[in-house]
Amino acid sequence: MTLSVIIVSYNVKYYLEQCLDSVFRAVHDLDAEVYVIDNHSHDATVDYIAKRFPQVHLIDSNHNLGFSCANNIAIRQSKGEYVLLLNPDTIVGEQVLQQAVDFMDQHPDAGALGVRMIDPNGNDARESRRGLPTPMVSFYKMCGLCQLFPKHPRYGKYYMSGLPWDEQAPIEVVSGAFFLSRRDTLDKVGLLDEDFFMYGEDIDLSCRILKSGYQNWYLPLRILHYKGESSRHTGFRYVHVFYDAMLIFLRKHYGQQSFFLTIPIKLAIYGKAFLALMRMLYNRMKKSLGFFLPNEQTHADYIFIGSKENLEACVALAKKKGLSCIAVKEGTGTTLPDGHHSLNVPVVNGRTTYVVYDTSVYSYEQLFNIFGEHQQQDVLLATYHPATKTIITPNEIFR
Repeated sequence: MTLSVIIVSYNVKYYLEQCLDSVFRAVHDLDAEVYVIDNHSHDATVDYIAKRFPQVHLIDSNHNLGFSCANNIAIRQSKGEYVLLLNPDTIVGEQVLQQAVDFMDQHPDAGALGVRMIDPNGNDARESRRGLPTPMVSFYKMCGLCQLFPKHPRYGKYYMSGLPWDEQAPIEVVSGAFFLSRRDTLDKVGLLDEDFFMYGEDIDLSCRILKSGYQNWYLPLRILHYKGESSRHTGFRYVHVFYDAMLIFLRKHYGQQSFFLTIPIKLAIYGKAFLALMRMLYNRMKKSLGFFLPNEQTHADYIFIGSKENLEACVALAKKKGLSCIAVKEGTGTTLPDGHHSLNVPVVNGRTTYVVYDTSVYSYEQLFNIFGEHQQQDVLLATYHPATKTIITPNEIFR
């Protein structure tokens, strides 16, 4: 067995379905297995995925075990020479997994590998390349120097922003959203540290891999990461878990050095929590006074591109859901390779425009290139899946 793909899921069954669709396209020529471990979802994920993907190894947990523990359970059951930890709110390109495995085969010193993540707008995600959050690197990030001088070799090291996006390069931290490692490496350095519930485990594992003499690499292979569907960043829960993970990492790897940052990090936790509370109270007050925030669906336009047959079904679904359709264009990855960039459709300032592509006639890699090469503000990628008659946007599901 060459590759084991492991996905931890929690209440994102439609994003998971799309992720699995892309994974099975990508492992077509690989000897691969796919594990999904569900962290006690309440949206019938297990039954839904079992019917759609009977070839998936499904693990149905009775509790929310957290990211680290859930992944470790699947890693121990899996058999692949390589192990890929993948978020359910991602889409991988058709050639990404084969090319990533080929790179690892050719670089025996590579312990782990990450890729070029983009958001639905086509923007590159800074989390694709990161430096270890040493006490000083953490300090530069917290005090704002990282943001002020993003490409400075010292102040901007947290995101390693000085590296070119289109070239492979050694990095320090591989994102847990796409973390490819050798099984031999994991056998040597150990699995994910279960003291980390949801954040920081990828940083800790990356650090241990480097300390064991391996290199971590970045490859400019695009995948899409919705970034947030699998773990909503809301309120006190996110603030506490995220910064607590930072404290755990500093104590574990830097010992007494971390003492000097304990107080400012705790102050940051309390500050962020206070701001989150103020936002919550502010929004509640606005709602109680009748000032409602704009609804995403009623302040968005939709463009549909695909085959004639699927466009008819897609547009019918859009009408059923009351979506604002501003353009419909028949086309495929061959006949309309530039996608929506070939259309003369005005984008209204202040409104989000979703371009919904028929995934039966466009490859995911074509879509990533269309959005990654030419970003337009407030123009986001959405997909239509004919097999399930589902429109998936970064914010909503229509079916």
